[in-house]
Amino acid sequence: MADILEYKCPCCGGAINFDTSAQKMKCPYCDSEFDVQAFIKQDERLNEQAPDEFKWDENAGQEWESGEEEKMSVFICKSCAGEIVGDENTAATECPYCGNPVVLSGRLSGTLKPDYVIPFKHDKNAAKEQLKQYVSSKKFAPKLFKSENKLEEIKGLYVPFWLFDSDTNAAVNYEATTVRTWSDSNYNYTETSFFDVYREGEMQFQNIPCDGSSKMPDDLMESIEPFNFSEAVDFQTAYLAGYLADKYDVTMEDSIDRANNRVKHSAEDVLRGTITYPYATVNTRNSSVNIKNGKAKYALYPVWILNTDYKGEKYTFAMNGQTGKFVGNLPIDTKKIAALFAGLTVGLGAIVYIAGTLLGFF
Repeated sequence: MADILEYKCPCCGGAINFDTSAQKMKCPYCDSEFDVQAFIKQDERLNEQAPDEFKWDENAGQEWESGEEEKMSVFICKSCAGEIVGDENTAATECPYCGNPVVLSGRLSGTLKPDYVIPFKHDKNAAKEQLKQYVSSKKFAPKLFKSENKLEEIKGLYVPFWLFDSDTNAAVNYEATTVRTWSDSNYNYTETSFFDVYREGEMQFQNIPCDGSSKMPDDLMESIEPFNFSEAVDFQTAYLAGYLADKYDVTMEDSIDRANNRVKHSAEDVLRGTITYPYATVNTRNSSVNIKNGKAKYALYPVWILNTDYKGEKYTFAMNGQTGKFVGNLPIDTKKIAALFAGLTVGLGAIVYIAGTLLGFF
């Protein structure tokens, strides 16, 4: 049984067919017409386009040298089950995720040694100051939030990251539009034109980061990017002195899908940036991304973490320990929001009243 080809209208998404009278593809729903040749070229391109292909060398990290593991201890949080690595002089500490005490469990074993580490460049005092500035800059944060925070709960933590490098070839079809408006004495008109835009190119990606901790929210870690890998150094246990290090629980293999998505979206964005015509919109219709020479590294990145409670709710902040970039979620003072809307309502009411008075309605 032969397959029935179905084409979609770029304007409304409805099924379109060949109109014999117009000798064009015509949409029965919005009456848009399209040249047949445009769809033929699109079909040819799609048939030639290869499916996504992602190939990675899955060897990352390195084995510990003799005696190195004995210099580090593993701490277990009984509240959130987090595993944290400290140096041999760390006796007890607080969990950087939930703030509860953690206890010494034993010596480090069974995990890979990081290839690289980016040392901390900002200390705890800098993290405290950044928190104060961050909170004070938010107009709708409660006044008491700053004073009621337990600033001493800030912890310096090395977060495990898998870093992905690849040579990438990408081909993308975009749907672009232009919009033209005009008026006459009777009507306002809007004309939307649709374009099939194609881009293809080769590019290289280096050090695409995917954090290897399931306890660390991915969106939080992505928010404090980028890290400057040019300042990374070969890993030495001495860099852990005075800090904690998260023990990865998301393997490199389990991070590949996320790396693939980041490469794919980044490649689409790079090629989209080459479209210079003043389109109103440019959206990805379909794409093909092929990765070759893909490889990964294992690194520790410096992060300051603050967990604090405010009126029974937990709030988490993070600061990039290299660049100082600070992010986090804040409580909202509902009274300030209500006052703002009340002011907007009064102001809008005054404008309406003035306009009505000028027009003779009041």
